[in-house]
This record gives sequence, structure tokens and C-alpha cells, in this order.
Amino acid sequence: MRPTPRGLLAALGLAFLATVARAHAPATDMLAAAQKFLAPLNPDQKKQATYALTATERENWNFVPIARQGLPFRQMDAAQHDLGIALLRTGLGQRGLARAEAIMSMELVLKELEGDKPPGRRDPNGYFITIFGEPSATQPWGWRFEGHHLSFNFTVVDGAHVFFAPSFIGSNPAEVRAGPRQGERPLAEEDDLGRAFVKSLDEAQRKTAVFTDKAPNEILTTNGKRVEPLTPAGIAAEQLKPAQREKLHELVKLYLARYRPELAEETFAQATAAGLGQLTFAWAGGFERGQANYYRIQGPAFLIEFDNSQNDANHIHTVFREFKGDFGHDLLREHYAKEHPAK
Repeated sequence: MRPTPRGLLAALGLAFLATVARAHAPATDMLAAAQKFLAPLNPDQKKQATYALTATERENWNFVPIARQGLPFRQMDAAQHDLGIALLRTGLGQRGLARAEAIMSMELVLKELEGDKPPGRRDPNGYFITIFGEPSATQPWGWRFEGHHLSFNFTVVDGAHVFFAPSFIGSNPAEVRAGPRQGERPLAEEDDLGRAFVKSLDEAQRKTAVFTDKAPNEILTTNGKRVEPLTPAGIAAEQLKPAQREKLHELVKLYLARYRPELAEETFAQATAAGLGQLTFAWAGGFERGQANYYRIQGPAFLIEFDNSQNDANHIHTVFREFKGDFGHDLLREHYAKEHPAK
């Protein structure tokens, strides 16, 4: 039976409502989890864990083993620790949570490799939670989960829009090469799929994609508060064969799949709104495992970087950035212009 116009409108209305509900779910869950996390903290803990949304500390993110501003796991009891992990789950998908747990546990591997020198430097409880602003269903706020090789920065605007850039995951070692955990590779997919993609390029394509035979010693954007598109851009998706384009899209989705499906899908749609042909891929360094390498994927709105060059090419850094969406910057500016216009 052919659907009637009224039936089509009803179906479209239901689909719209479902989309709106799906978009609001992460923000709603983050609000509830943040409130539950803050509730049992004593006054000193709460003071340590909270900052104003406008504090400069909110954009003071990093991924090296230094002390952070916030409340670390080591100063929480078991129940508070669980509530902190529950907050982290509201932003990450299963793949992202598994990677985060693997990276935190890698601190024990480093502790053994380094002989715990200096004492306490490597600590799986050295991860901090910081809340920025008052968690609210109507006003903007944010939160950060950060420690060595992990930095997740979430911004919630108008109780509906969630931004998760800048977002960093690294692994040292990239592969555990001895001991009872030998063979563990927390970022194996990012490593293997990037290499497989560059190897799929023919000679002419590779000349365009590879900008130097020496990999940089670090992601080029480091921990900058703002980023701009990097040059040279590399090879454009429109210059790829259909199967290669599909592999490039899969690589982008791999990085976004670290986050909740609702956030990943929405961000992929926004990041590729100008067209998938606008994506570019650039490579530096060797093509074989064990050789230092770097790659990046850029679109008009976002940047992904991967670097594996330190510690004899056994130390990976990866980052996802948005040129206008880092820390929800542009939408926050719109919010304040609307809600708090200059007099």
C-alpha cells in the first residue's frame, strides 16, 4: 500500500524526534554522571575538581606525564573512582574505553621498564577529572579526563551539543616486546590501517601523498590551544580509486569510533559535510613496521594526526582536532553573543 501524505509526515516527524532524542542522549547522560560524581566529594575534593568554564585551565591540555589540575584517581575512594569511570563512559564507546583502559595499564609496563625511577612517576591512578562550569541542562559546561597519553576534553552547549576535541590517545610502548604482556598493541588498528592505506597507493599517488621520507618526532600540532590546516595537504580523496576512498573513510571512522556512536555519527556527518572528496591524506617516513612514520588526514573542518617515531618507532601519539570546534569554541561564542550580548 502506498503511504499517504499524512502517513509520510507522521513518519518524518517520528524520525525527527528520534534524531533529536539521540542527539541529546550524550549531553543528558554526561549531566547526570557529572552530578553523581560531584555529589559525594568533600569540600576540598570538590574545590580541587572544579573550575569556572571561562578559566584558562580549560584549554591547558597536555599528554605528557606531568601533574594536572583536577582530582586524580589516587585521591578518590573506590566509589568515587567508579563514578569517575562512569562519567568517562558517557563520552566514549566500547572501543575508546578499551583503549583508555589499556593506555592507563601501560603505566605499569613503563614502571617496570624504568625500574620505577623516579619513584611514582608511572602510575595508573595518575589520571585526573576536572569539571568546568556548573553541569547544567541549559547552560554551557565541560569536563576533562586527562593523564599520561590520554586527554579527553568534552564541552556541552545548550544541553544538547557535545564537542570532544581536542582528543588525544598515545601508547608507550606501542608494542610490548617482552614480559607477560608481550605482543600487546593498544593502537594496533590505527598503526596497521594507516600503513595499509599508504601501501595501497600506486607510485604516482604516493608521490603526491608522501611529503618527506623522514617522520617528524612528534605530532605537528602538539598541545596547541588552536590549530589551522597543515601543509602540504597530501593526496585528495577525489584522486583515489573507489576502494581506496572507502579505506580512507574507514580510517577516519576508526578514530571517531572511540566515542559514543551518537557523537561519532554526528561529528562524521559535520566533518564531511563539504564532501568526502575534500579529505586529504599525507604521509611521512617509512612504510614498514619498525620504521618511524607519520600520517595525517584532513578535511575542511578537522585534522587527525598519527606519529610513531620516538623510542625507536615504538611510541605512538594520535590526536583528533577540529579547526572551529575545539573546546566548542565557535558555538560557545554564539551562545554568549545570544545570551549575554555586549551592552
